[in-house]
Amino acid sequence: MKIVFFTRLFYPHIGGVEKHVLEISKRLVERGHDVTIFTEKLNKSHSLSKQPLARSAKLRGEIDGIKIIRIDPGANNWFKKIRIWARLFEHCFVLKQADVIHCHDIFFWYLPFHFLFFKKPVFTTFHGYEENNIPGKKAILMHKIAEVLSKGNLCIGEFYKKWYGTNATFVSFGATNSNDEKINSNRRIAYLGRLEEEAGIMEYLRALKVLSDKKYKLKLDIFGDGSQRLLAKDYARDNNLDVSFKGFVNNADESLKNYEYVFVSRYLGILEALARKKTVFAIYNNEIKKDYLEMSPFKEYIAISGNHLELAKMLEAVIKNPNKEKAKIISGYNWTRKQTWEKMVNLYLKLWFMGKSSLQ
Repeated sequence: MKIVFFTRLFYPHIGGVEKHVLEISKRLVERGHDVTIFTEKLNKSHSLSKQPLARSAKLRGEIDGIKIIRIDPGANNWFKKIRIWARLFEHCFVLKQADVIHCHDIFFWYLPFHFLFFKKPVFTTFHGYEENNIPGKKAILMHKIAEVLSKGNLCIGEFYKKWYGTNATFVSFGATNSNDEKINSNRRIAYLGRLEEEAGIMEYLRALKVLSDKKYKLKLDIFGDGSQRLLAKDYARDNNLDVSFKGFVNNADESLKNYEYVFVSRYLGILEALARKKTVFAIYNNEIKKDYLEMSPFKEYIAISGNHLELAKMLEAVIKNPNKEKAKIISGYNWTRKQTWEKMVNLYLKLWFMGKSSLQ
């Protein structure tokens, strides 16, 4: 089967959607399918990993048999959509030959081609929400257009029905690889995510200060970057917090074996931490993020808080009673180990075959 994926960013760019598409694509190729990915061209400032696979993905447009077509969208203005459609039209033959078109959030990339290839089955995966904002009318409308014009969709999270009115064909909460590791007890903390308000980096640091004032010695390593990096560094320095800023790191989840606790609030990172038997602390700063976390099957295995004081209280309780936390860690690990990438691939295939059957 010839499959075309649309995703705004892709490997070697680091992110949850990027990893999701990569892992699914690799396994589809292993099963004998032909996979082509349309994505934005990496800007010149992107620091290319020295790994051979990353060089292949950027320079030769291929990784593990996955074909990658990178397009230059130009400046980020209203005409960006027109430029994207024009670039895609140059590869119209790839779309014409595809058996399945699948959009990861960016359905608008394919929108004009839907009417050109009206009978071609197109599907959508909805991965998240609009950063730090409650969905507005435009965002809700775009989700609804994608839902109506798609033959089926996959929602990563249960919150879409409430906030976007999306009727999911299937709901998933992501996938990961399980790792049977020992439970650490070194009081080291890893932060996974962007350094943005939505991800809660400053609230995590404020919680650390509360515990530091109580004479708890905790070390935090931050894996990620973003617009609040300097603010976070200044806060950590001014309050004498033991914090290291690692920046974005390929396969940061592999470093989690060195930590006891993980600060993370996105599904993929949460699953990766649970799969390595870590105590997970997730924070929300608005109602949609609260539902994003609490309307999940793993909510019982993580500590969810709405501000730094709640977070500090939860972390202190875990520090004081580590044995009480072990049962929850094992339960979270046992649930997560069933959420495999192979299971996710099977869900995609089921979605596509259902959608294609409806055309017959």
